[in-house]
Amino acid sequence: MLVSALYLSVQSATRYIKFKIMSKNLVIVESPAKAKTIENYLGADFTVKSSFGHVRDLPEHDMGVDVENGFQPSYEISSDKVKVIAELKKLAKDAEVWLATDDDREGEAISWHLKEALGLPDNTKRIVFREITKTALQNAIQKPRIIDVDLVDAQQARRILDRLVGYELSPVLWKKIRIGKTNLSAGRVQSVAVRIIVEREREIDAFNSKGSFKITAHFDLGNGKVLNAELPKNFVAETDAMSFLEKCIGAEFSIKNLEVKPAKKTPAPPFTTSTLQQEASRKLSFSVAQTMTVAQRLYEAGKISYMRTDSTNLSEEALQKAETQIVKEYGQEYYNKRIFKTKSESAQEAHEAIRPTDFHTLNGSSDRNEQRLYELIWKRAIASQMSDAQLERTTATIAISTTSEELVAQGEVIKFEGFLKVYLESSDDEGDEEQKGMLPPLNIGQLLNLADMKATERFTRNPPRYTEASLVKKLEEMGIGRPSTYAPTISTILRREYVVKEDRPGIEREFREMILANDKIQSKVNKETYGSEKAKLFPTSTGMVVNDFLVNNFEGIVDYSFTASVEKDFDHIADGTLAWQQMIKNFYTPFQKRITEVKEEEFDRTLTSRELGEDPNSGKKISVRIGKYGPYVQIGDAEDEEKPKFASLLKGQLMETIKLEEALELFKLPRTVGLFEETELVVNIGKFGPYVKHGGKYYSLAKDDDPMAVTEDRLIAIIEDKRIVESNRTIKEFAENENAKVLNGRYGPYVAFEKRNLKIPKGTEPSSLTYDDVLKLAAEQPEKPAGRGGFKKAAPKAAAPKKEAAPKKEAAPKKAAAKKPAAKKVTKKTKE
Repeated sequence: MLVSALYLSVQSATRYIKFKIMSKNLVIVESPAKAKTIENYLGADFTVKSSFGHVRDLPEHDMGVDVENGFQPSYEISSDKVKVIAELKKLAKDAEVWLATDDDREGEAISWHLKEALGLPDNTKRIVFREITKTALQNAIQKPRIIDVDLVDAQQARRILDRLVGYELSPVLWKKIRIGKTNLSAGRVQSVAVRIIVEREREIDAFNSKGSFKITAHFDLGNGKVLNAELPKNFVAETDAMSFLEKCIGAEFSIKNLEVKPAKKTPAPPFTTSTLQQEASRKLSFSVAQTMTVAQRLYEAGKISYMRTDSTNLSEEALQKAETQIVKEYGQEYYNKRIFKTKSESAQEAHEAIRPTDFHTLNGSSDRNEQRLYELIWKRAIASQMSDAQLERTTATIAISTTSEELVAQGEVIKFEGFLKVYLESSDDEGDEEQKGMLPPLNIGQLLNLADMKATERFTRNPPRYTEASLVKKLEEMGIGRPSTYAPTISTILRREYVVKEDRPGIEREFREMILANDKIQSKVNKETYGSEKAKLFPTSTGMVVNDFLVNNFEGIVDYSFTASVEKDFDHIADGTLAWQQMIKNFYTPFQKRITEVKEEEFDRTLTSRELGEDPNSGKKISVRIGKYGPYVQIGDAEDEEKPKFASLLKGQLMETIKLEEALELFKLPRTVGLFEETELVVNIGKFGPYVKHGGKYYSLAKDDDPMAVTEDRLIAIIEDKRIVESNRTIKEFAENENAKVLNGRYGPYVAFEKRNLKIPKGTEPSSLTYDDVLKLAAEQPEKPAGRGGFKKAAPKAAAPKKEAAPKKEAAPKKAAAKKPAAKKVTKKTKE
């Protein structure tokens, strides 16, 4: 009896322990930071773990899509996620699993991949939330759902389509266009972005600026008050402008009319992903990628709502919190509830705009950039629920006694600040007029004393080049891409060097000006600098060649309306009204046929070379071409008895636009600029850019140094600065081995040992290392190529092509069927 009772007690205890273990909840999210924040809210009954992003994807060295069997994808667990999956499997074995990845298609796909990789049942709980707060998480736990297969399929369709385009099209580019340091590649959205930038550059190149004369007048009202006015029209001809000034000699000027009108300014809606990227670029000088990185950290810390959204909607709870904050801080008169309707057809109104999770929190982070972005988001969201700004605009019409023409003066005064007390939206328009100030007191009939009148030559402006922000705006307007794709698209075209982002100096030009003062007209010629660029996107010669090849041969791939229609198809798949396999088939059948045709067609060599004329000295042909190290000018042909001469193009020069005179200038390099320490300073351009050679050593010129104009003093300064850096680079050397040194690197101190770079353990004083310490580090750390500071080197640019980076978190889910081999395989590593 005692044994039997003891047995029953053990069994009961076992069942209890098992129940307690099974009652443990495992919540899986994408990032460790997000996991930490969520675990703080959910309490001891929940364990929150991170998958560290995607856990499965299409294979890296194989297409992974069986085009003969309904485009069935084959997925594999990423090599760096094998241990993560093993750990999650152990935890999931005796727990109830909650998949809590982001609330969008990509997050849905990650949840589906986790379900498949962990062998979870189809009814595994899926929870979604748009902000990481205790209330939002509790609501999500109370309303779980299962994985939305339609959202998964939409993401799968995007992934598969992009893989097909990359794997089918990139080899055609390699075969037909053999240029650049790496094999070329093409992507569906990225290639369209490059086309937009290339076409804008050609618009600018074809633009003919036209001059005209603008009339401005300044009237002295006494007591230090001045009235500024202008003629509403410009004069095209200088003679007409001069004639007008002559009419005004001795004329009487008076106020003919005063018109006062009320006006108002209305606040912009809260941020979507694209408008946040645009405004952070304009106000904070953030790149698009930086904006998303900082916003991600704020979201994961529970400070803002989800940052990938195309909705301008705010929840009722958020609206109430905003009202409380506005009334408390500014007063009831500053509050005005607004419901914004999202312009994007694909926007999900159930989602929210980007906003603070708590409007009472003014400090979102101790990190400077996080706080700056948080403050921007807070101000925009609060301002969207504030009253209009009330203005008063005054227009004064000024009569001239000697002509029927009239001058106009305009002013503006704020009568009630409204939302302007908090926030004013910026603009990309480089031609924005200056803010109009308040006019001085005026009366109808009042005579005015002319201080001076000017006729100044002004020129029409070419269309502006794109910034990252304005490119995002353009893509959104055209319906190309979605909130999750803008940043990776721009990062990709920059990384491939199809486009460069840089500053460029302006060009000096003359302009004419005529000034009427004291009844006399004086004419003069002034100078101004125009066309300077700040952080603008410029196409490279490689980008233009690839774009032209795609436009000529695969117009459908880079067609704007087609790309936008594909995005709509993804939306239809997501809402369950279109089968993803049918959508892929509709695209792939004509695309694959065109691939076959282009492979057989002869390549148009005019895309990669252009004749400029003849060399005046030798009479040989001069041409501009593009090769392994970029665009260059060539004198002569390979068939000539004398070897051809080559010269690389300078920064900012394009194969498409360089002129014969500019090409001839390039052959003035190498040029000897002077002497330093009794040794010649020789400037030239190499495969890595402009440099100066001195005493057998090479020193790179800075970005702003023109190799054709750089001076002796500047070159000496470059050499001396480099020597200072080099002298501070060495921390310690070892007598036992001259190939062992402790050095200062870009990312901090490290050990250079033989041909390896070794990390120095944290807490170790670099200068205290002995040679035995170095040998120990070398034995402990695996032997692999490394860069400065012990970080793994990137593959050389001339190496085999790397796989195209997919947009962040953009993996393609597969169906529950067993993994299938791809029917079509590309054995050579390819780019997407």
